[in-house]
Amino acid sequence: MPETFESQRLLFRELEPSDEEALFELDSDPEVHRYLGNTPVRSMDEIRTAIAMIREQYRTNGVGRMAVILKETGEFLGWAGLKLAKDQLNGNVNYYDLGYRFMRKHWGKGYATESAKAFISYGFNVMKLPKINAYADAGNAGSRSVLEKAGLEYIGSFDDDGVLSVWYEIVNPGDKKVN
Repeated sequence: MPETFESQRLLFRELEPSDEEALFELDSDPEVHRYLGNTPVRSMDEIRTAIAMIREQYRTNGVGRMAVILKETGEFLGWAGLKLAKDQLNGNVNYYDLGYRFMRKHWGKGYATESAKAFISYGFNVMKLPKINAYADAGNAGSRSVLEKAGLEYIGSFDDDGVLSVWYEIVNPGDKKVN
C-alpha cells in the first residue's frame, strides 16, 4: 500500500503515532460508537495500541486503515480503508474488509462515500482484488447508504455476537472467477 494517495477532496495516508489526539477525539465520542458496540475508548493507551496494531497490518498484510485528511485544510477527518480480515465472520475468512469512521462533525458531507469509492478503486485497480466485503449494524442506515452508494451489494443479514448485522460485497468487474 502506498504511503499516500488521494481522491477529489481527500488525502489518504498511513496512520501515524502523531494522530493519537485526533483518533482519541474520534473514538471517545459515544455517538461515533453507537453502532460499534457502544465501547468508546477511555485512554490514550487504547489509541496507541490501536495505531500500533494498524501499523503492524501495513507491514504484515500490505494494507490497513488510513488517515483521511481534507486536502483543502489539512484537517484530520477520520479513517478509512481496506484491511485483510483473517478471523471468521459470517462464514468468511481472509477477506478484504472496507471500513471507515469519521468525526461526527464531518458526517453528512459525502466523505465516507468518497473514501469508500477511492478504496474500492484502489483495491480493484492496484491490488487486483477479486472482491471486497463490508458489514454494518443492520440499524445503521447511514453506513448502509454509504456502502450502497459506493456500489456494494447487500448479500444478507447475520448475527454478530447478538447484533443483527448486514453483509455487503462488490465483485471486481474485471474478475469473472469469484465464488
